[in-house]
Amino acid sequence: MNKYQELKIWDKAMNLVEQVYSLMMLLPEEEKFGLVSQVKKSSVSIPSNIAEGAGRNSSKEFIRFLSIANGSTTELETQLILIVRLKFVSEEKVEELLKLCTEIKKMNYSLQKSIERT
Repeated sequence: MNKYQELKIWDKAMNLVEQVYSLMMLLPEEEKFGLVSQVKKSSVSIPSNIAEGAGRNSSKEFIRFLSIANGSTTELETQLILIVRLKFVSEEKVEELLKLCTEIKKMNYSLQKSIERT
């Protein structure tokens, strides 16, 4: 599968990245090379791994990259929770992002199961 741009999960993950980048503008400047950088990397990793997996030659490889994307989604969730616990932003600011992460993880699981059946 090479048409990763047609995957709803990829599009949703791209939207997540855009929202994460907007949120990161609210964090203190001293976090620019720390938490901000890490959060951006984990968010970008999600659609990137979905696309890379879709571009591979086998279903097994696609599933492996979806698994990596799932790990990045969980990593991002943890970082967003940490941002709230460190009181950089309110819980309300990350609530929608966490919901989006949950949706992406569910979609990821469903896509993996669908690929396994083929």
